[in-house]
Amino acid sequence: MTPELMAAGAQALAAHRGETAMPRPAVMAGAEPYFGQGVALYVDQITVSFDGFKALNALSLTINVGELRCIIGPNGAGKTTMMDCITGKTRPDAGTVFFGSNIDLLRLSEPQIAQAGVGRKFQKPTVYEQLTVFENLELSLRADRGVKASLFSRLSGVQQDRLGELLALIQLETDAQRQAGLLSHGQKQWLEIGMLLAQDPKLLLLDEPVAGMTDEETERTAELFLTLEGQHSLVVVEHDMKFVDQLTQGRKKVTVLHEGSVLAEGLLSEVQANEKVVEVYLGR
Repeated sequence: MTPELMAAGAQALAAHRGETAMPRPAVMAGAEPYFGQGVALYVDQITVSFDGFKALNALSLTINVGELRCIIGPNGAGKTTMMDCITGKTRPDAGTVFFGSNIDLLRLSEPQIAQAGVGRKFQKPTVYEQLTVFENLELSLRADRGVKASLFSRLSGVQQDRLGELLALIQLETDAQRQAGLLSHGQKQWLEIGMLLAQDPKLLLLDEPVAGMTDEETERTAELFLTLEGQHSLVVVEHDMKFVDQLTQGRKKVTVLHEGSVLAEGLLSEVQANEKVVEVYLGR
């Protein structure tokens, strides 16, 4: 059911009961997403074509509030294009994308989508390498201010506590004053995740977050994501099946994309046993 239909039904039911109805679809920057239906993200019938090639072909999926969803599939399946549509980098030819049941992401700019509470991490970590770990987090915490204003103004007690919590969460407390460029690849990935979390996103899109990591770093990243589950909704695009297994723990849904649409969905054991999935992806 689309957000529009859900909103209309909720409006009618609320009117019948004499209650306050759920918000109508909003498109302005600064609007708060409404999660009363328990769904954080609606992607409905999204189609994107590049020179006649359909990168996305009527793709539909939903992500629940607090859910950790892994999305897998072969190269060219449409995983990156899907995230581009959610974050405003690419405008689809058809379909709808809602954050909560009231914010139409296709009518917002990339900065407005980020401000609404959607954070994205690309495969390659992007940090300020000349600044310390602490300064990177501080800049992200005060993203509405300039670099100079952020680095040379006094932090409030609440902000200091928040930065301390983030450093502990990403396990970089002992590296707080270390220059970010000197961190290992895995540590830079954790720092960027901390920078995203500093902006308090409600939905996190994570593109191959453990690519290039050691086994130990991969395991620690899985522990971090499992800690975030429930507090944030997470969409993890990944090829590392061992990592996906660590995240799903045999009980979380996995979505398989192929040729721009959903090929299969279910527990990891179920999609691994799916003949079509084995043929187009896992069997390669």
